[in-house]
Amino acid sequence: MGRFWTLLSNLHSIAGPVVMLLYPLYASIIAIESPGKEDDEQWLAYWILYSLLTLTEMLFQSVLEWIPIWYTVKLLLMAWLVLPQFRGAAFIYERFVREQMIRYGFLRGHHHASPDGKGKKKFVQFITPKKV
Repeated sequence: MGRFWTLLSNLHSIAGPVVMLLYPLYASIIAIESPGKEDDEQWLAYWILYSLLTLTEMLFQSVLEWIPIWYTVKLLLMAWLVLPQFRGAAFIYERFVREQMIRYGFLRGHHHASPDGKGKKKFVQFITPKKV
């Protein structure tokens, strides 16, 4: 049982970087070189979500250390985001992230009036580059 557990632990530590980094890097390069736009959206959405998850992990690291299955849950989530059969990254981006970005005025040309009627916040206007 000890050798099996060691093998399983090592396989788990190899699967993470392969699923979360190596395959997405390869697929992103293929997407850039392909003429279609759909795969570009999937991989851009993946990298946005990967960045958000990484930032969240950094903020809540002390809490996540106490959750023993966190890495396994993260690995399963990232596999769902990565696998082309599911297109999970594009789904999450379209359904949740994009809606929030539009709602709070972070996307130009897609801005809808905010509920309080004030429009874009001054900070967003400050950080967005101006056209010359």
